[in-house]
Amino acid sequence: MATTPAPVTPKTGPPPARSVLRDIAFLRLWAGTTASGLATWALPFVLGLAVLHRELGAAGLGLVLAARTAGFLAAVAVGGVLADRHSRRAVVLWSALAAAVAAPLLALGLGRSLVLMTLAAALAGAGQGACRPAFQALTAEVVDAGRRQQANAAMTLAVRTSTLAGPTLTALLAAFVDVGTLLLGIGLLWLVAALLPGRGAAPGPSAAPGPSAAGPAPRASFRAEFIDGIREARRHPWFVAGLGALTAVIALGYSATSVALPLISRDRYGTEWVLAAAVTAYTVGALGGALVTARWRPRSQGWTAFAGLAVYGVAPLSLMLPVHPAVVIAAYVVAGIGIELFNVPWFTATQREVAPDKLARVSSLDFLVSYGLAPVGLALIAPAIGTFGVTPVLAVCAAACFLVPAAAALVPTARHFGRTPEPRTARTD
Repeated sequence: MATTPAPVTPKTGPPPARSVLRDIAFLRLWAGTTASGLATWALPFVLGLAVLHRELGAAGLGLVLAARTAGFLAAVAVGGVLADRHSRRAVVLWSALAAAVAAPLLALGLGRSLVLMTLAAALAGAGQGACRPAFQALTAEVVDAGRRQQANAAMTLAVRTSTLAGPTLTALLAAFVDVGTLLLGIGLLWLVAALLPGRGAAPGPSAAPGPSAAGPAPRASFRAEFIDGIREARRHPWFVAGLGALTAVIALGYSATSVALPLISRDRYGTEWVLAAAVTAYTVGALGGALVTARWRPRSQGWTAFAGLAVYGVAPLSLMLPVHPAVVIAAYVVAGIGIELFNVPWFTATQREVAPDKLARVSSLDFLVSYGLAPVGLALIAPAIGTFGVTPVLAVCAAACFLVPAAAALVPTARHFGRTPEPRTARTD
C-alpha cells in the first residue's frame, strides 16, 4: 500500500543581515561623523586661504595650527575617559559644540587678534580631539557586531570622499564668499556633528568584577581611569603591536613622503602636477580599499591588515628611483588601498575585542599615540633630508614601513586581530 510522503520542510538559514546603510540610527551617526571630518579637514585649508588673502601671516598660520594640534592631543585622552564615564552621545554633543563655538571666534579674530585666533584654534582642536574616541565608541553602540566592518568602511568612504571633493568645493565657495564666512560654515558643520547623531545602547560591563552589593565604588581619578584604559590595551598583544606598526608608518613613511613628494615633484619632474596627481591617487586608492573591506573577510584578517599597512612602503620606494611619473602615481594608489585594508579591520577589531566600557579610552590611546607622534616625524624628516639627502632617508623610511608591520604580524593574536578568528559565517570570499 502506497504511503503519502511527509511534506518536506525547506531548510532555512538565518535571515540575511540588513544593510547598515538602511539603518536610520547609523545613517545619522554617519552623517554626523562625516560633518565632523569635513570640518576638521576644512579648517587648515580655509586658514591657508586667509594667508593667500593676506588676512593672516605665515607665522600666524603656523601658530594657529600648532595650537589646534595641542588642543587635540590634550583633549583626546580626556575625551576617552569622559566617553567611558558618561554617555558617548553627550560627549559627542558637547565636544562638537565646543568646536562649533570656536569657528565664529576664529572669524572674529581674523585680521584683528592673533591671540584670539590661537585660543579659538586650541578650543577647536580640543573639540575635535574629544569627539574622536566618543564617535568610535558610539559606532559600537549603534551598530551590531556583525555589521561593524561595513559601518567602518562606510565611515572611511565618507572621509575619503570629503578629502577628494573638499578642495574643489571650498575653492568654488571661496569665489563667492570671504574667509570669515567659510569659517562660519565650518561652525555649521560642527553643529550638524553635535546635533544629528542619536543615542546608542549603553556599553556593557567589562570582564572585571563589579562593585559589591554594599554600594557603588567611589569614582576613580581621571589619571587612574586613563591608566586603566592603558592596562586594557596591554591585554591585547595584537593591539599594542598594531599601534606600534601604525605609528612607525605614520611618523616615518607618511612624514617622509609628505616632505619629499613636493621636493621631488619640483626638482625631478619640474612640475607640481605630480604632487597633485599622487595625493589624489592616494585618496582614490583609499576609496577602493574601503570598498573592498566593506565585504571581504580574509581567513587571517590580522595578517592581511598588516600586509596592507606594509604596502605603504611602496610610496617612499617610488620616490627614491628616477621612474616615470605614472609609476609614482600607481604606487600611491597601491598605498591608499593598503592603508584601508588595515584601517577598517583595525577599527572593527578594536570595537569587537576591547571591553565595551573601556573602548573610548583605548581608542583615545590609538589616536593619541599615532597622531601625536606624527608632528615629531614631520619635524625630524626635513633636517634629516638636509643632512643625509633625500634618497637615504626615503630608503630608511621605506624599510621601516615594510619591516615593522611584518614584525608586528608575528605577535601572538595578531593573525586574527584577537584570540579567536571571526566566525566563518561572516566570510564572503
